Amino acid sequence: MDQSPGRSPRMLAALSMTLVALWVLVAAFPFLWTLWGSFKVQADFFSMANWRNALWGTQTMAETGARFTGAGYYGAWVEQAFWRSALNTGIVVVFTVIISLTFGTLGGYALARSGHRYAFWLLMLALVFRAMPHITLVSGYLLPFFAWNLWGHLGTAVIVLVAINQPFTLWMLHSFFLNIPKDLDESAMVDGCTRMQAFRHVIVPVMWPGVITTGLFSFLLAYNDFTVTALLLSQHNQTMIPKIASFLGSTQVEGKVMYAVAAVVSATAPLFVLILFFQRQIVSGLTAGAVKG
Repeated sequence: MDQSPGRSPRMLAALSMTLVALWVLVAAFPFLWTLWGSFKVQADFFSMANWRNALWGTQTMAETGARFTGAGYYGAWVEQAFWRSALNTGIVVVFTVIISLTFGTLGGYALARSGHRYAFWLLMLALVFRAMPHITLVSGYLLPFFAWNLWGHLGTAVIVLVAINQPFTLWMLHSFFLNIPKDLDESAMVDGCTRMQAFRHVIVPVMWPGVITTGLFSFLLAYNDFTVTALLLSQHNQTMIPKIASFLGSTQVEGKVMYAVAAVVSATAPLFVLILFFQRQIVSGLTAGAVKG
């Protein structure tokens, strides 16, 4: 029985698209459901009687006179000053990314161009530190931070996050630099550039997608961190993730759950915008890091 030559590729493409659509649906559902529920009251979103109440807003209509309400956002951002936590997160993230990329770029370039054996062992040592649990580094910094009266300030979180993130940036940027031929450096220096000038004007523009990709991963590490920021920052200097956790309350204190739901949506939305804005650079950087030569 003859089969059309194009049938198999079409079937494979259809199957692939179906699996991708299914994956997107499963991955996106939690956020979409949380986004929808953030405009409801707690009695609807966490209804034990009927989950459809979260769809139709039965109790929301009864309590507010409308099927949607922004009370969760108002309570989180205004009443609980979530804006301050967002500002603290921005400060921690910006300094963590800048410092990590600066040292990671310089260190990765130096190790990639070094012909000495110690470069390999330095990378192995960095890998060991990257594999350590975050709480290990935090506990090591606690004593000096308390002794020098530094605990609770944003700078302490930046220091520890850079220490955690630096091995990753070093490894990732080192792999990008290995993919850039040494001939570019040598040609620039033959034309009269110093090593630093060749690095700045020739090498960095070539591997800029790699810097953006590495910076994005550094951003996500600092942005989503809970352990470091929860242990090292005071309540006044809390970042968004520990602040969201505080909205949930405890067995002794009643939480403000809908504030947490609204804050989760507020903290997640910028990540989608960031990925969409830098998607081309991210794909280009990941491709450059995966293919050598």
